[in-house]
Amino acid sequence: MHIGIDMMGGDYAPQEAVKGVLQFLQSSDNAVHLTLIGNEQDISALLPSGPSERIRIVHAPELIGMQEHATRALKEKPDSSIARGFKLLAGGEIDAFISAGNTGAMMVGTFYNIKPIEGVLRPTISTIMPKLEGGAGIVLDVGLNADSKPENLLQFAILGSLYAQHILHIDNPKVGLVNIGEEEGKGNLLCQATYPLLKECTQINFIGNIEGRDIFRDKADVMVCEGFTGNVILKLAESIYDIAEARNLGSDEYLRRFHYENYGGTPILGISKPVIIGHGISNAMAFKNMIILAQKMIETDLLGKMKSSFTK
Repeated sequence: MHIGIDMMGGDYAPQEAVKGVLQFLQSSDNAVHLTLIGNEQDISALLPSGPSERIRIVHAPELIGMQEHATRALKEKPDSSIARGFKLLAGGEIDAFISAGNTGAMMVGTFYNIKPIEGVLRPTISTIMPKLEGGAGIVLDVGLNADSKPENLLQFAILGSLYAQHILHIDNPKVGLVNIGEEEGKGNLLCQATYPLLKECTQINFIGNIEGRDIFRDKADVMVCEGFTGNVILKLAESIYDIAEARNLGSDEYLRRFHYENYGGTPILGISKPVIIGHGISNAMAFKNMIILAQKMIETDLLGKMKSSFTK
C-alpha cells in the first residue's frame, strides 16, 4: 500500500506534514509506505535520519500557493507537489493522494486526472458531525455542489451510506434529508422532489426529514443536503470549537470533538481513486489522521464497493 502526501500544502508545511508522517509511522504497521511529494531538500532536512525504507521522496520543486488560480497554476506548474501527486495517482504509482494545499487546485486536479465512478453524476464531499450521544455521523454535500438536483442528493445518500458503513462502522446507517420540517412534503422544491426518491431507494435506510436541531443528535447517521446548506452547517460546526476555546470550555470532551484535527480531512466521494483534502491550517495530528483515513479507504476497498453499488 502506497499513500502519497503533498508535503508543501498548508499553512505550516512542510514541518507539520513531516511531524504527522513520523507520528503515523510510529503507530502503524509496516504494510503502509509513504510517498512524500515536495521539495526534497526541505523534506529531508526535517527527517531525523533521512528517508527510511517505508518512505520515498518525489522531488517537486514548484509550489501552488493557497490564493493562486487553480486551473492556471496546475497548467503552469507541472512540477508542483499537487500536479506531481495527481500524476502519480493516475499512473498507479500511489494508491491514494492527500493534500492540505490549494483546495481549488485539488478539485481541478481530481476532475482532470481521476475518473468518476461510472454512473455517478457528481462527486461530493462530506464532513464528520460528532453526536452528543457518542459516535459520529456525516453531512454531505458540504460545498462541492452548491446547486444540486434530486438525483444528485439520492446519489449523495448512497455514497454517504457506504462511507458510514465501512469507515465509521455504522451498521445499516440511517439517512435523513435536511429540511425545515419533519413532515413529508415540507421544504423547497428540491427537498420535495428528493424525498420520494430517497423513500423508494432500497439501497439506503431512509428515515425521513431531519431538522437543524437533529444534526448533532442520534436521529440520522447520513444527513443529505445540497452544498450551499451543507457548507453553512460545516462552518457553523467548525465555529463551535473556537467558541468553546474562547470561553475556556476547550477541555469539554464533547466540544473538543469539533476540532478539525480529529478528522484530518475529507475524501472526495464518487471518484475512482482515494483523494483526501485537508484543512489549510492542518497540523501534525490532522496529517496523521488523513493518512489513517486513506489507509482505511484502501483496506476496506471502499471505492470498489461504491463502484459495485452503482453498477447494480
